[in-house]
Amino acid sequence: MRELSRFHGGIHPAEHKLESSEAPSRRAPLPARLILPLHQHIGNGARVEVQVGARVLKGQLLASAQGTISAPIHAPTSGTVIAIEPHAVPHPSALSGLCIHLVPDGEDRWIAHSPLDYRALPKAELLDRLRDAGIVGLGGAAFPTHVKYRLTPGQRIQTLVINGAECEPWITTDDRLMRERAAEIVGGIEVLRHLVEPAEVLVGIEDNKPQAIAAMRAACAGSDIEVVVVPTLYPSGGEKQLIKILTGKEVPSGGRPTYNLLVEALYPWFSPERGRSPQGHPEGGRRRTPDRAVWCRSGNEVRHRTVVLDTAPTRSGGQQWQRL
Repeated sequence: MRELSRFHGGIHPAEHKLESSEAPSRRAPLPARLILPLHQHIGNGARVEVQVGARVLKGQLLASAQGTISAPIHAPTSGTVIAIEPHAVPHPSALSGLCIHLVPDGEDRWIAHSPLDYRALPKAELLDRLRDAGIVGLGGAAFPTHVKYRLTPGQRIQTLVINGAECEPWITTDDRLMRERAAEIVGGIEVLRHLVEPAEVLVGIEDNKPQAIAAMRAACAGSDIEVVVVPTLYPSGGEKQLIKILTGKEVPSGGRPTYNLLVEALYPWFSPERGRSPQGHPEGGRRRTPDRAVWCRSGNEVRHRTVVLDTAPTRSGGQQWQRL
């Protein structure tokens, strides 16, 4: 059994996981309008590649990356571009940014796409596919993944950490994802293993997610991916804290993970055959809790995220409303 380390501090807030962890994931209905900011990531904003009035398909390129530290934007569904103009963006400043306004046609039609054999591609070409697919990290910077995994000559990765801790109260997105899509998560991890060839791969999951742990262990059976159960303690899911727990290594204050260690979230890699992936057809969705895990399209306005997802009677006899 792997020996775990302890980071300094930590608290045990009320978890409030059961409010959403036992409800299966749902997909939110298409909204009347999707608003897609051109600057959703660190670095340069994307460059518009469509015109007002254009009819687009799901997965079609709407805006291309500008420079190395940038990411493209794809259509979350099929529809018509009705405007390219400033709109309030998700930022504490409440300032506006240039956005593409898309009205869905309700058909949700994809562009032509097909899976690819990532093992048959040179790594440089696979990294270019990651760039073109718009895959970014899930931290505040939304750092482009193709940059993170483009190793320097001679660089060797000792440990690849997959972060399934999900230590925050109320949030159960990753819990449901691991229960429902464990095999696809492992398929995505294999893409990363192919890219950086780490000496070990560790999936860290807090011990308050027994079903997710069981699902991931079953999916990892026969591989050398190690599912490591860590104690429930906030903020164990922080990058530096999880590194300390799993490896005993201390990331300096104000610093980044060391030269030979990488940490990755679950979501960008859960679906090498379907999602925002090297196969060239971005899913462009997000999952929201606390009432349940829900898939929402990128560009879904906050005011439209209260939807009826389940009309089954509640204990009070009324409809069950899910707030996203």
